[in-house]
Amino acid sequence: MSSKSILTDKHIILGVTGSIAAYKACALASRLTQHGALVDVIMTESATRFVAPLTFQALTGRPVYTTMWQTDASGGLGTHIAHVSLAHEADLLLIAPITANMMAKIAHGLADDLLSVTALASANRCPILIAPAMDVGMYENPVTLANVDILRSRGVRFAGPGSGRMASGLEGLGRFIEPDEIAGHCRRVLGMNGSLAGRRVVVTAGPTREPLDPVRYLTNYSSGKQGFAIAQAAVDAGAVVTLITGPVSLPTPIGVERVDVLDTRSMLDAVLVHATGDDPTDALIMAAAVADFRPEEIAERKIKKTQDPASMQIDLTYNPDILYEVSRQTRKPLLTVGFAAESDDLIAHAQEKLARKSLDMIVANDITAGDAGFAVDTNRVVFVMSEGIEELPLMSKEEVAQRIVAWVAEHQM
Repeated sequence: MSSKSILTDKHIILGVTGSIAAYKACALASRLTQHGALVDVIMTESATRFVAPLTFQALTGRPVYTTMWQTDASGGLGTHIAHVSLAHEADLLLIAPITANMMAKIAHGLADDLLSVTALASANRCPILIAPAMDVGMYENPVTLANVDILRSRGVRFAGPGSGRMASGLEGLGRFIEPDEIAGHCRRVLGMNGSLAGRRVVVTAGPTREPLDPVRYLTNYSSGKQGFAIAQAAVDAGAVVTLITGPVSLPTPIGVERVDVLDTRSMLDAVLVHATGDDPTDALIMAAAVADFRPEEIAERKIKKTQDPASMQIDLTYNPDILYEVSRQTRKPLLTVGFAAESDDLIAHAQEKLARKSLDMIVANDITAGDAGFAVDTNRVVFVMSEGIEELPLMSKEEVAQRIVAWVAEHQM
C-alpha cells in the first residue's frame, strides 16, 4: 500500500559530477522517482565517464542533460538558455555526488558547464543541497574547507560527507553517504516551510523492556514503525522533532534528535525532560507501547529452571503512567496526543483515557486485527476527541502518520 510523501510531484534537479560515487546516484535517482518526484538529471562530462546517461533516463523516465550546446534528444537542451527554465521550475537542486571542483565553482560563481550554470541560475529560487564525495585529503584541504564555509554561509545545505573507507583505501571524512540518507535530507529541506515550521514536537515510539533477570525481560510486540513514521511526517511538516524510542531496529529519520531509552521509567524521565522542560513543547505524541507492569524485583542472577513449575512466581507492580504524569506538570505541551491499543471496547476505553489523562486526542486501534497494529506496515485507527470520533480506513502507517501530523498542525494554529 503506497502513500504520498513530501517528495511526491516535487521537481528535483539531480546534478551528478565526476566521482566514483556517481554509481550510487543511480540508486538515489530511483529512490526519488519511486517516491513520486520528477527527477531531471544533469551530468557533467566527467560524470558520463562513470555512468551512462541512458542509465538515469531509464530510472527516471525523463531526459538526461549533459551539455548546454547539444539541442537534440540525446542529452541537450531545447535552447541554449533552457537551463533558466530548469532552474525556475525546480523545487530543489540536489548535486550528489559533488566533487571538490564543482564545490569550488559554485562557491566562486564560476559557470562554464550546464550544471554550474544551472546552480548559478538557481540561487534564491530554490534550495540547493549537495552531497560531497572525495578523498579525505581533498576534503580536508584548507581550500576545500574554506569553500564549505562559503557555501554554508550562502544557504547551501549539506548531506554529509560521511567518514569511512575511500576508493583509494584511505579512511576519513569525505565519503558519499547512502542514497536513503540523502533522500531523507531532501525531505527535510523540502519541508522546512511546512505547516509545523519551527514548532517543537516530541514523539515516543517502540516498546519498553522491563528487566526480569540479567538475560530476560518483559516487553510487547511493538516494532516502532508507527512512531517513527510520525517523526518523519513531523519533519516533513517542518517541525523540530525529538524522538524518544524504546529498543527497536529502525533508522533514525534525517533531522530528528533521537533519544534511546530502555524501560518505562527511563522513558518517563526522557519525556519529562524534553516535553515539559524550560523550552515549550508544541506537541507531544505518545505512540510508544509502554509496559503497564514490571517485575517487583529484578534478580541479580539468571533465574534457574526448577523441577517444580508450581514454585515459579513473578510478582508484578504497576509502572508509572507517563501521560498522567505529564498532565500534572506545571509546564505542559500545548497539545498532547495519546495512543490506545485495545482488544475490546475500543471507543469506550479510548474515551475514558482521553478524559482521565487530559488529552487532546487519542489514536485508537484494535490490536486483534491482522492487518493493523503491531509489526505490520498498515494500520486502521480511530481519532477519538472530546468533540467526537473520526474513523479512518485501512492505510499505510506513513499515511496514518501524515493524518495525525495534519491534525496537530490544524489544532496548533
